[in-house]
Amino acid sequence: MDTLLLGQDTWDLILDVNGNIAKAENPYALAQDAASAIRTWLGEVYFDTTIGIPWYQQVFGRSPTLSLLKEQLKAAALTVPEVASAKVYLVTLSDRRVGGQVHVTDQTGQTSAATFEVANPQGA
Repeated sequence: MDTLLLGQDTWDLILDVNGNIAKAENPYALAQDAASAIRTWLGEVYFDTTIGIPWYQQVFGRSPTLSLLKEQLKAAALTVPEVASAKVYLVTLSDRRVGGQVHVTDQTGQTSAATFEVANPQGA
């Protein structure tokens, strides 16, 4: 599955050498899509407000257990089609930021990783 390639620093579209919007290919595309699922806020997706991580409700300004948070992030990564398993490694965990890496494995056994960071724009 291909997806639009996002810059790791900006999480925005980037261009290829020909000036076209760049595409990511498997296996990285799956990891990037899993990171995008982790970065999705509950209620953010207008056509299905039930998907996403409850960042405001349960994470920022709260004290979630590390295991519960990692399980929520892993569950979000597993919503990506073709992802067979996922592991989440947290690097940053504070009242205002959560960041780390998601490692995903597809059904053929290929593994890839992508970084993610979610920030609370309104503070805690």
